[in-house]
Amino acid sequence: MHAPSPIQRRQSRRIHVGDVPVGGGAPISVQSMTNTDTLDVDATVAQIQQLENAGADIVRVSVPSMDAAEAFGRIKQAVKVPLVADIHFDYRIALRVAELGVDCLRINPGNIGREDRVAAVVGAARDNGIPIRIGVNAGSLEKDLQKKYGEPTPAALVESAMRHIDHLDRLDFPDFKVSVKASDVFMAVAAYRELASRIEQPLHLGITEAGGLRSGTVKSSIGLGMLLMDGIGDTLRVSLAADPVEEVKVGFDMLKSLSLRSKGINFVACPSCSRQNFDVIGTMNELEERLEDVLTPLDVSVIGCVVNGPGEAKESDIGLTGGSPANLVYVDGKPSSKLRNDHLVDDLERLIRDKVREKQQAEQDVIARDA
Repeated sequence: MHAPSPIQRRQSRRIHVGDVPVGGGAPISVQSMTNTDTLDVDATVAQIQQLENAGADIVRVSVPSMDAAEAFGRIKQAVKVPLVADIHFDYRIALRVAELGVDCLRINPGNIGREDRVAAVVGAARDNGIPIRIGVNAGSLEKDLQKKYGEPTPAALVESAMRHIDHLDRLDFPDFKVSVKASDVFMAVAAYRELASRIEQPLHLGITEAGGLRSGTVKSSIGLGMLLMDGIGDTLRVSLAADPVEEVKVGFDMLKSLSLRSKGINFVACPSCSRQNFDVIGTMNELEERLEDVLTPLDVSVIGCVVNGPGEAKESDIGLTGGSPANLVYVDGKPSSKLRNDHLVDDLERLIRDKVREKQQAEQDVIARDA
């Protein structure tokens, strides 16, 4: 379970969104976006903090007006996680949030009008060390591209992206990342693959408008999984019609499954069958809910019987194997204790949290020795 990922990642230029490195071999960052009214500062701050607690590396906030820009400034002061300001047409909003400490500007240069306005935004970004994100979406392609291609296509997405990139290239501004999102998996994957071969900048992955929690998770996992297996992608958002916190959870689970990130608990659990000696599904549901706050990497296996249980447990930090009259717990691959079903979840949670504290202390000891 601790084996490094065999994926060979695409080499890309590194930028920084606040203190989070993106590209250049940095860990793939997980993003989400607030869905509160930005003018409601308290509600937006509360949601950002929920996202941060779930592990979000970067959070995007919509800034559609100058009033929202002023609210964004207050929001920025109240949170720690880097913030991306989502701006579409008004370059003055971009200039204002640059003054207020934004960590990244999501704005398409070709959409903000005259070249002097583009130059003003790029100048503010350069002066303040702020990267730009170019975000192309199949649902909002330029009218002439819609006419040229007849419908959204991978080529249309890439052509739109290259138009915006040309604005930044003319101004000698290389610190940007790009997304070419579509709700169609094949279109998005083809567009990202083509763009990855044409530029050196980091790519922000997403299957846009993927759907609800279940269907959107499946669609995103397939599309983004194909790209991640290709080594493509430096940061990602799982776009779900659900609580944004769920986007973060799914994103990390996706990266953990490919051994690209190791934040939080990696659960291995059987689907359960008539051989199970305890309620595997109920145990897993409770454990996942109780241990959502744990961000320390840990492998935990929960297997209902002795067929596969010992083998999985020997590869885990904590492993539970169903047995009668009691279940066997392995710690660091070795048999450790037995747990009865009466208080199984309580006892297992305690053992897991003890192991988390042990790992955290070991990490602190290493830091202290190296200081």
